Amino acid sequence: MKLTALDFDQIPQLSSIDLAYQQQVAALQPFFEYSTQVEQFEQVIATKQDFDPQKRAILVAALEQQYQSIETSSATLDNIKRLQKTDTYTVTTAHQPNLFTGPLYSIYKIVSTINLAKKLKATYPTFDFVPIFWTGGEDHDFEEVNHFNLFGNKISWDEHQGGSVGAYQLQGFDQVLAQTKEILGNSPRAAKLSEKLTEIYTTSANYGEAHTQFVNWIFGKHGLVICNAQAAVFKSQMKAIFKEELLHQPSKEILEKTAEQLTQAGFSNQAYAREINLFYLTANKRSRIVQQGKQYQVLDTELVFSEEEILQELDKNPQKFSPNVILRPLYQETILPNLAYIGGGGELAYWLERKTQFQHFGVPYPMLLRRCSVLWIDKGMTQKVAKAGLTIAQIFEDTDRLLKQYTLENTEHELSLTTQKEQLNRILEDLLKHAIKIDPTLEKAVLGTQAQIINSIDKIEKKLVRAEKNNHETALNAIKNIKEKLFPSNGLQERYDNFLAYYVRYGDDFVDSLIQHLDVLDKRFLILSEES
Repeated sequence: MKLTALDFDQIPQLSSIDLAYQQQVAALQPFFEYSTQVEQFEQVIATKQDFDPQKRAILVAALEQQYQSIETSSATLDNIKRLQKTDTYTVTTAHQPNLFTGPLYSIYKIVSTINLAKKLKATYPTFDFVPIFWTGGEDHDFEEVNHFNLFGNKISWDEHQGGSVGAYQLQGFDQVLAQTKEILGNSPRAAKLSEKLTEIYTTSANYGEAHTQFVNWIFGKHGLVICNAQAAVFKSQMKAIFKEELLHQPSKEILEKTAEQLTQAGFSNQAYAREINLFYLTANKRSRIVQQGKQYQVLDTELVFSEEEILQELDKNPQKFSPNVILRPLYQETILPNLAYIGGGGELAYWLERKTQFQHFGVPYPMLLRRCSVLWIDKGMTQKVAKAGLTIAQIFEDTDRLLKQYTLENTEHELSLTTQKEQLNRILEDLLKHAIKIDPTLEKAVLGTQAQIINSIDKIEKKLVRAEKNNHETALNAIKNIKEKLFPSNGLQERYDNFLAYYVRYGDDFVDSLIQHLDVLDKRFLILSEES
């Protein structure tokens, strides 16, 4: 593989706040705690050195329980045991349980986390570092996770049971497996992959367990620890925060003030804080809790609690209370001895809204790291890019601009009418001066005529370029094909393609290549190209 790296400001598909955080611009610095250098982890470790040993014991016991039904690698088992020790810390990423891991960036998040743990161990050898994948099984946005794209085909699981996605039963999933198997084909790797998917998704107790099994199958040998945060023992550690949210509702005011500050700094807010940022879990439902007068109503149910009753319920059944996106970061950092969160640009944008909220609740704020972004170019596409005479940087450009640029660079004719426009402008300016001397009221008419003439010249120039494009139709179609394959739906490949398409072609070599090349502290966009 050939590795090419581009600065983020060369990637027009990225948002302004994403780019700003990678560049650590001054306007954003009040909203994060640490600059993103490996040396900064010495300070982060210091904030976690008094992490409660009892919490460690609870964490290890819960993880061991969760892994009882999972074929677990020695690397993962060792990492779970290490978490008992006071000199062991976690680095964490999180993602919803998307169907077969969803878009590629979920894979890149996990690899970024695994490699960060390795880098930290090399830099701070007296400590241990465990990569954690926090799976968002409590989420109820089924439409966000029930599909994936495979070789241009959208495969969906049309099942609407309601409630937490992780608790969904796997009824009707055989249709997903059959459709996936058909598209994967009959190669040896496709057969192996289909067999593994069938094994996992027909024997697991629910969708959340199946997703955990699948991610573990991919990354278990690398020591990844997958954490299902739905355990009651984890929720118990959040009682104090949940209680304050129910009684005093501080998060809304804090985040609204931070959002205003972000807006003043030139950035838009990402998440909307409610008065109470908690859901209540019942069978097949995850419903918002709202306060109405002195009572607490669970929306879409008949459940109503007094203040005393809801606090009793929180104390007795904390597992029934589910944090939304506003409280989830606090939850993670409460139960884990965590140093860093690795996420995409959108995720980090809402984490940047949380610093003051963390301070309010007395929870140490982690280092925020932007996951690695990758464009994977296979051998055939590498050859096409070279034949088209394109550079790696050029393929990220807007398609129309790229086609025009190619046409201008490869024509035998002068297509730009810039010289003619300049000459006309001089003539028209002289005409304007002459007209004003005779009658100042003619200025508006002359300016209007000037604009019409220049507009007509612009139209002629576009027609010249269009006519010349027809002379290069084959080459331009090749460029269009390159753009469509590498940037599906005009977006980044990592936001569209799925892991299965790469595993069926490369097997374990795909993840191994990512493990070899991805470094989350290298603040550049990576292009991995198979050499022709």
